[in-house]
Amino acid sequence: MTGLRRACAGAFAAAAFWMGAVAVAQAAGALAIGDCGAYGFSYDMAREAAAARAALGKCAGGCKVVTMTRACGAFAIDGRNACGPHGYAVATRLGQAQNKALRQCYEFGGKDCVIRAWACDAKG
Repeated sequence: MTGLRRACAGAFAAAAFWMGAVAVAQAAGALAIGDCGAYGFSYDMAREAAAARAALGKCAGGCKVVTMTRACGAFAIDGRNACGPHGYAVATRLGQAQNKALRQCYEFGGKDCVIRAWACDAKG
């Protein structure tokens, strides 16, 4: 019985280690920002290039990509004028990214800025 417990504990430890390694390996994300509030996002991808492609694939209208590794990204628009001022930011914590994106939106002339989209990767 003791040998069976050790074998099960060993198998559990190996599975936990493998799952942890996968989570750390997949720590890239991207936020694509386009015209008039268009956006796309991806997270927990293996590489930044793959994250950027995935985010661009979900965005239409002159989109540019902001990548993030072990971080969060946020996109803010003026709620009254989606084609007007906007802001975006990447930070280690979601709240920081959202606050920076909102602040940037207001700095560019937004009157009623709101978070349009956000994404965090595995460690953000």
